[in-house]
Amino acid sequence: MALIINGEQIDDEIIEAEFRHIKGHYERTLQVACCERDPEFRGIAKDNLTSRALLGQESRRRHAEVAEEDITARLTKLIDEAGGETQFYMNIGMQVKDEALVRENVAGGVRLDKTLQEIYAPEPEPTEADLRACYEANLKSYMTEEEIQASHITKSLQGATSRQEVYQAMRDIRSELLAGADFAKLAEEHRSGEQQQIDLGWFKRGEFMEEFETIAFSMGEGEISPVFNTQLGFHVCTVTGRRPSVARPFAEVKEDVKTRFLEEYRDKKFNAFLEELKATAKVEDTDPEGENCGH
Repeated sequence: MALIINGEQIDDEIIEAEFRHIKGHYERTLQVACCERDPEFRGIAKDNLTSRALLGQESRRRHAEVAEEDITARLTKLIDEAGGETQFYMNIGMQVKDEALVRENVAGGVRLDKTLQEIYAPEPEPTEADLRACYEANLKSYMTEEEIQASHITKSLQGATSRQEVYQAMRDIRSELLAGADFAKLAEEHRSGEQQQIDLGWFKRGEFMEEFETIAFSMGEGEISPVFNTQLGFHVCTVTGRRPSVARPFAEVKEDVKTRFLEEYRDKKFNAFLEELKATAKVEDTDPEGENCGH
């Protein structure tokens, strides 16, 4: 028994499942093993579970009774969002015969929704000045994506006797370009067919091959790249145009800013409410180091 919140016991298995979920998230995000951070992740897991327990307890205190039609409405919405009853029960790992238990869990969600509505009310109606201040404070979120226009010369390995042969040919082409040869003219001379593009047009990050983008977006306009390799063969490219990232006009993103403003308001109200619950809660951690949890 590692965690007791206002008398409510949180089983070790639940703590361990939450811990593994959090650790897995960080490992996927950072793409590294984080074993040395296990105590930190276990602390986050316990804090998450404490918060959920306190919210559940407060919701039951405020809304002990929940109308069956509210439960049905919420359950119907969840089933529709899942794409049907079969998929819904598959997603939650339960069967239709467990509907009574499912409805009990859904009732908890209804209680929490009602409690949160009470916490947030009344929501403010932001003024123009409020929205402009929010826009300026979060300007990075309202930037256009950087775009470049690029041209390339490429040679595939098809029909070549060796990779070295193709690579050396591309090095010779690059030397000519660095000596002042016209890129478009040289590209036409070495074009393998009409279908092979020279001018790749304008594109943003994520719209082209990663290997190509890594090189192209690091270059200045008019610069000649080194010879590099992708799944299509060897390339030399040049950037012929660049549209830098700029702030989208306030009027264009005003509705998005209002949504952010209200989300930030709710976050502040929620966090303050949660801190109030924690301040008066009796939380007992009988296994603070996680010694009784499996690994």
